[in-house]
Parts: sequence; C-alpha cells; structure tokens
Amino acid sequence: MGKLLVVGSLNMDTVVNVSKIPQRGETILGKEISYIPGGKGANQAYAMAKLGADVAMIGCIGADANGVKLIQNLHAVHVNTKAIQVFEKQPTGTAFITVEETGENSIIVIPGANFELKREWIIEHQNYIDDCDVVVAQLETPIDSICAVAELAKQKGKKMLLDPAPACENLPESLLKNVSILKPNETELQILTGKPTNTEQQIVEAAKTLIDKGVEKVVVTLGEKGAILVTKNEYQMFPSKKVKAVDTTAAGDAFTAGLAFKLSEGCSCEEAIQFATKVSSIVVTRKGAQTSIPTYEEVLEV
Repeated sequence: MGKLLVVGSLNMDTVVNVSKIPQRGETILGKEISYIPGGKGANQAYAMAKLGADVAMIGCIGADANGVKLIQNLHAVHVNTKAIQVFEKQPTGTAFITVEETGENSIIVIPGANFELKREWIIEHQNYIDDCDVVVAQLETPIDSICAVAELAKQKGKKMLLDPAPACENLPESLLKNVSILKPNETELQILTGKPTNTEQQIVEAAKTLIDKGVEKVVVTLGEKGAILVTKNEYQMFPSKKVKAVDTTAAGDAFTAGLAFKLSEGCSCEEAIQFATKVSSIVVTRKGAQTSIPTYEEVLEV
C-alpha cells in the first residue's frame, strides 16, 4: 500500500437541493438543506483513506465547530491530521452548494482559514513529503503554498498530482514544470489555456500546450463522456460507466482520489484512470461530498 499526502482545503458544505439552479435575479424555494464535510483537499484525503490508502493532510481550519467536525470526519477514516493548522481569528472555510434534480450543481466557496496556508508551514512539514509516494494538491489555498509543495515534491523525486480547481488563467510555469500529472475538467482546461475545448481534438491540443510548459501528463475529465490522457506524443480516451446521476458534487475529487490511490500503488496512469473512473461513477449516484465516497470493495464490484 502506497502513502499519500494531500495539501489543500477543508470546508463545511452547506448543500441546498432545488428543482433547478436559479437564474440571475430569480428567487426559488429550496427542497432541503444539509451540512456536509467538504473542501476539495479534505474530500480527496477522505476518499483516498476510505479506499484504503495511508493518507496525511496539510491544511488550515478555524477554531470553531465546523473545524472540529471536519477533523473528526477525517479521523473516522484514519487520515493523519497532525499537520492541519488551527487559527483562532479565521473561520473554517465554507462552501454553499446548490444541487438541482439532474445532479448538476453550482458552488460558492468562502475560503476562510484555507487562505492562511503559507509556504513556511509547508517547508516546516516537508517530512510529510519525504514519507509519501504521491503528493496531491488543488487551488483552493494560496498559489504560493502550492508552488512550494510542487518544488519540494520535484526535489524529492515524488509524483505531484495537481487538480487545478478552481481554475485560474496563467498558472506559473514554475509550478507547471514541477507537476507530474495535471487533472482538469474540460472547462478548467479552457480557463487554464485560453483555448477552446469543445471537441476531442481541441481538448488534446489545449492539453499539449500545458505539456509544452513542463507538465508530464494531462488527464482531462469529461463528465459522463469519461476522460482523456494526453502525453507529449499521444492521447487515449477512457469511456465512463453509464449511471443515473443524483449529485455530481465531489465526482471530480473522487476521480482525483482514485487516480492518486492507484498511482501510489505503482500502477500505470492508464490503470489508475480506469480505477478512478469507476470511483467517480459511484459517487454521482449518491448525495453529498464525503458522504458519497465508496469503499475499495464497492469499486471492485463495478
């Protein structure tokens, strides 16, 4: 069993179920509201641990009830949380998620303590990078902290998997050159590159611009269409399993978790993508973020 390190965000998700996502200026009645542990970093760490991986996490929370709940939830699946910093004057991050009947969602994130993650904290806890096989990060914490993680991972010969969400234009090339695998969806890929991603060929061409900047491999998730692996000289399509989606929240995080889990075990990127696709196909049939994550045994049954 490989070891994984997740560097990233912890949020309490406020999930509102609606018949449809409201348009600008529109007021609608919601069906129900739930409070569910989330945050891209915590979702990924939780998912990896529930799949059976040895996982540690670096991040930040506030000294409040939401922070306590998030830590308790990670402990329930045995995530090592010793490197999660607690701030007295910043609230734990919060996400407001609207989920419509089709399973599609819209999300607003209030970062709170997540934006207190500093380069110095990463350097101080770099022994966690020494101890892992794969490092996973996202973009819900300051970019400088992620650059520090990627630099150290490269120096120490570790695989660096970056989930570039929420996507932003002009990611530093100093970061990209230290990334082993970049995992955007097609919308994030368009934002990252400024190029169209409407067709398979456009997606491949956009991904190759990131490879030209130093990324080793790009895995683009395409929702119900599956995923594409793009390398310098070729690309390969991986179809998804057809299921009835209930809630797409955390589907991308689950894919990232499954991908990292198998990479940490020494599997090829192709094998890891096939496994990750199965994980996310289960997640979209269940409500919530961390509440929707399957066990390893459930994935094997797909």
